Amino acid sequence: MKSSGVFPQAEIWLSKNFYASATPVFINNALQSMQYGGTLMNLGYLHTTDTWITNLYLLKPFYKQSSQLIQSALKAQTGVNISRLNPLLNFTVGADIKLSDKIDFGTTAGIDHVIRKEFQSHSVLVVDPSFYIYAGTENFSSSYYKKKPGFLLLPGTSQEVNENYIKFDILAFEFSVPIVYAKGNWMVLFTPSYILPQNLLTVSGRPDLSEKGQNIFYATIGLKYTF
Repeated sequence: MKSSGVFPQAEIWLSKNFYASATPVFINNALQSMQYGGTLMNLGYLHTTDTWITNLYLLKPFYKQSSQLIQSALKAQTGVNISRLNPLLNFTVGADIKLSDKIDFGTTAGIDHVIRKEFQSHSVLVVDPSFYIYAGTENFSSSYYKKKPGFLLLPGTSQEVNENYIKFDILAFEFSVPIVYAKGNWMVLFTPSYILPQNLLTVSGRPDLSEKGQNIFYATIGLKYTF
């Protein structure tokens, strides 16, 4: 199902490095018309130098109980991202912990190249072609029947066996080109992205129990004003 969303965000800087934000989520598709899905609360620490950017964050979602969003299973998330800045390529690595009915661990690695153009109108245009790899744990279960042999004239019996597994694997590749145009206190943001899901969990003969995913293009458009 194709969907669009609106995510108004309010962000406040508590000090030079500490910030907090709140982001309501509104979803629009064939089944729901701009329906409120929940709010994301974020508390973070951001430290920047000429060559490094470090961001630590704690995310707490408050989704409606009736929300159909896949991400509504997420109860909390915390993580860190570190970027090494370079005129040719920036390198980013990150790690996170996600809490739902189980605990999952994720990692991120990416490269990007910033292209910056300043204009005489005291405005600036930034284009940042990027490539990212996402990896993390996957929890799944396997069920099968194990037959126990009979004794003398007694027939054997079958017993259902359920086993839980966890594996760490690449989850997706993503290409994106964030574009930012800034003038004064205003910023216009546009990010086209193409994501390729990897290693989807499948159940033989049971498409209803298998993960569904396909390569998809999506875009994010934003407008930001800073007080």
